[in-house]
Amino acid sequence: MVKNIINISCLIALLTCATACRKSPERWHIGVSQCSEDIWRDKLNSELRMGAYAHEGVELLFASADDSDERQLQQIDSLVNAGIDLLIVAPNQMATISPAIDRAYDRGVPVIVYERKTNSRKFTAYMGADNHLMGREMGEFVATRLKGQGRVLEVTGLKGSSPAIERHEGFVEAISHHPGITLVASLQGDWTEASGYDAVKQFDGDLSSIDFVFGQNDRMAVGARRALQEIGCDALFCGIDGLPGTDGGIACVRDSILEASYIYPTHGDEVLELALSILGGEAYSKETPLRGALVTRQNANVLLLQAEEMERQTAQVDRLHDMASSYFARLNQQRWLTVLACCVIGLLLIAIALFYLYHRGQVNIRRERVLNNLWNLERLAEDTETATDAPAAEGAAQADEETPAADINSEVSEAEEPVEAEPSPFILRFREVVERNMGNSELSVEDLASEMNLSRVQLYRKVKAITGSSPVELLRTARLNRGHQLLLTTDKTVSEVAYAVGFSAPAYFTKCFKDEFGFVPGEVRK
Repeated sequence: MVKNIINISCLIALLTCATACRKSPERWHIGVSQCSEDIWRDKLNSELRMGAYAHEGVELLFASADDSDERQLQQIDSLVNAGIDLLIVAPNQMATISPAIDRAYDRGVPVIVYERKTNSRKFTAYMGADNHLMGREMGEFVATRLKGQGRVLEVTGLKGSSPAIERHEGFVEAISHHPGITLVASLQGDWTEASGYDAVKQFDGDLSSIDFVFGQNDRMAVGARRALQEIGCDALFCGIDGLPGTDGGIACVRDSILEASYIYPTHGDEVLELALSILGGEAYSKETPLRGALVTRQNANVLLLQAEEMERQTAQVDRLHDMASSYFARLNQQRWLTVLACCVIGLLLIAIALFYLYHRGQVNIRRERVLNNLWNLERLAEDTETATDAPAAEGAAQADEETPAADINSEVSEAEEPVEAEPSPFILRFREVVERNMGNSELSVEDLASEMNLSRVQLYRKVKAITGSSPVELLRTARLNRGHQLLLTTDKTVSEVAYAVGFSAPAYFTKCFKDEFGFVPGEVRK
């Protein structure tokens, strides 16, 4: 039976380990450092999360610097220190963020520079659209609409950022081929609508005859339009980003708020695929260009319909993902509850088996103790008979010869009845010494031997020969038996009993008591 219980317990333990320790898919931690927060980056982050849905084991850690160089430097260092496997970064400015990118790269973290460039060469891959091309195409659009004649105002993005630099260069290159177009000023913004408004309001030049305003993104163009309308200037406006949605650039073109925009693609799912290719050791391109497109009133409605359909499908995918996540969370919880139940059952069966083995061992110990006691009594009886009856042995033999057969049978019959052997004077003396000194916790074998007028070695040999136990064992057994008797017949506490029978520590008394009787002293009165 015990073998069956142990076999079942081992089987449950193996099944539990196989379930609990099943190899999980490799997990990647990818840090995303955004230079700012806006609807364009919200769209990018949403696409990154959508891409992660298709890859189990991908965890994205987002951080936004809110256009602060210092904050982005700290956030990149924090992400690297947190143990990310790869960094996706859109640098706030080309030069200022490079030290943090260098530190990440030098620590062995692959770096994808996205959308904005850095002047460091310590990056693994770059993905982004051609900002110079965007600026040039918007310049050509403006020149075409003005038929080569007019006064133009530009509102640039954050100073020092690569899109601001490259879009300006492309725009200036395009209008330089049209001598009749004058760039009145390039006003400084920071990519927000408020900065476009403030830049125009703070300009001290002549704004009454501005024909066209190029905002380096749609929001700054909308802000500049609001400022010029307040002074009665009837200019045209265009921008870059071409985002879908109610307030996006495409809707602004459709509603004639802007004459044109230029789609700067986000493609967050492609960024994630590039990251996983790098982490997986697969082939990848060092530079991945993203294609944009000009948005005008001729294609704005079609682009919005496409964008709305994509948003609807995205929302549906999000909803399905949430449902699947909830389902798998419940499934995982049930799996661990099953594992826990198996562990409990396995431990319970093991405990039962161990208890059975312990109980069986205690029975064997007690049986052996009984046999030893019987053997000791026989030895004790023989020793007593040898010590007291030896001189009469010959006379007894002669008397046996003269005894009639009937008397012999009678004596044999009486001999068959159990007779309790009287202990020898030596044992009686030893017991008396033990009982008299039992309360002395300092009592030693030397003390016992001294009172018996024997050496320590003589006492040990004689007691061992007669009883099969050492003097120390007999002393401990006597103390424990006396302690058991006191617990039954008095109301003393366990500690008081322990000290009364010569134990210097109640805890040691409890241990020895349990070893001797199989239960603790506190259970005696129960």
